Amino acid sequence: MPGSVWPVTSLETPGTTAAHVAAAAGDPAANPWLSWDYVQRNWGDISRALEQHASLTVQAVLIACAIAVPLGMLAHLRPRLAAPIVGTSSVLYTIPSLALFTVLVPWTGIGRTPVLIGLVVYALLVLVRNVLVGLGGVDESVRDAARGLGYGRLRLLLTVELPNAVPAIVAGVRLATVTTVALVTVGVVVGYGGLGQLMFRGFRNNKYHAEIMTATLLCLALALVLDLLLWLVGRAVTPWARRGREA
Repeated sequence: MPGSVWPVTSLETPGTTAAHVAAAAGDPAANPWLSWDYVQRNWGDISRALEQHASLTVQAVLIACAIAVPLGMLAHLRPRLAAPIVGTSSVLYTIPSLALFTVLVPWTGIGRTPVLIGLVVYALLVLVRNVLVGLGGVDESVRDAARGLGYGRLRLLLTVELPNAVPAIVAGVRLATVTTVALVTVGVVVGYGGLGQLMFRGFRNNKYHAEIMTATLLCLALALVLDLLLWLVGRAVTPWARRGREA
C-alpha cells in the first residue's frame, strides 16, 4: 500500500511458524532456500514489498534525472562550474546511508521521504557525470556545422549536443537505476525498504532461507527488467546510433 511504513519491530508473518522453528533447529530440509509454498502463503507481503521497491526506484531515478540533466547542461555551458558540481555530487555520494538517514529523519520522520531523498542523492553522481561525458563527446565537426548555420550557444546545446549525448545519458540512467534497486533495501532501517523488509525479516526469523532468497531474486529480476526496458527506450530514441553501428 503506497505510503505505508512497515515497522521493523512487527515483521512476523502468520503461517511461517513451522518453517521458522525448523530453521532454528538447523534442519536444512525443512528450511529450503526456494519454497513455492512460502510464496503462496505470503504473496500479499511479497507483492506489497515489490510494488514499494519498484515505485521508490522509478520515482528516485526520475527526480534525479530532473536534477542531474540541467546541472550537467549548466556545467557544460559554464566549464568553471563543472568541478564544483561534480565535486559536490561526489561528496554526497560518499555519505554513508545510515549517517544520511540520521540527519534526515529528525526533519522528515521515518518512512518514504528520507529513503527517497537518499536514493536521489546517490543517483546524482552517475547521472551528472554521464551528462557531461555525453555533451563533451559530441563530434567537433558537428558543432562547427551547426555554428555555420547560425546556431547560438543555447540552441546548439538543446538541438545538437543534447540529442547526440542521449546514448551516454541513457547509459547513466541504466547504471543509476540498477544501483538504486540495490540501495532501496537499505531503507529497512527507517521502516521503508521494499524487498529489504523481507530480507531483514528472514534474518530475524532464524535465517528463514526462503524469505531471504525470494526477496533477493526479486531484486535481481526487478533490476534486470528495468535495465532491459531502459535499453529498449535507448534504442528507440537513438535510431541514428543503431544505423551507424549497422553501417
